[in-house]
Amino acid sequence: MPPIDDADLARRAAAVSWLLLDVDGVLTDGRLLYSARGEELKAFHVRDGLAVRLAQRAGLKVGLLSGRASGALERRARELELDAVILGRSEKGPAFDRFLTEHGVTAEAVAYAGDDLLDLPVLTRAGLAFAPADAVPEVRSRVHRVLAAAGGAGAVRELVETLLTARGDWAKVIAPWLGGA
Repeated sequence: MPPIDDADLARRAAAVSWLLLDVDGVLTDGRLLYSARGEELKAFHVRDGLAVRLAQRAGLKVGLLSGRASGALERRARELELDAVILGRSEKGPAFDRFLTEHGVTAEAVAYAGDDLLDLPVLTRAGLAFAPADAVPEVRSRVHRVLAAAGGAGAVRELVETLLTARGDWAKVIAPWLGGA
């Protein structure tokens, strides 16, 4: 799909009620780290966490759709009080279908961010599709917007700012830190 212009972005963003995110390569840099005891470790960017909170403040529901599951990821999901957490689902197309049915939404109402081939069944159907700068070429060529930030390095923050700006919500959600109401 070709990239979209700002007018199409604004139109699509207005229809979005959910932000759904891949984890490894989007919320993290995609590396897998293990402790000496075999525990999986993940590093999350604090700005991405704030971005999730800002999206929620703007009225969006936020969820994860990950091919992997880990204790670190489950903890982060609890901290962010996410609305949907779908883990261990490498077949993301059927998982997305189930998500849509369970939450009573259409694909057009979902903004999705993914970085690798497993994400394509969702990216090609979502109302808005985003990819971090370091996503694989097959993904970058099939999304509405490629972000300037890499996965795990503020890509979700950039996505949320782009989405909320297009919806006209960004200034409202950051106003408390700028001395506004």
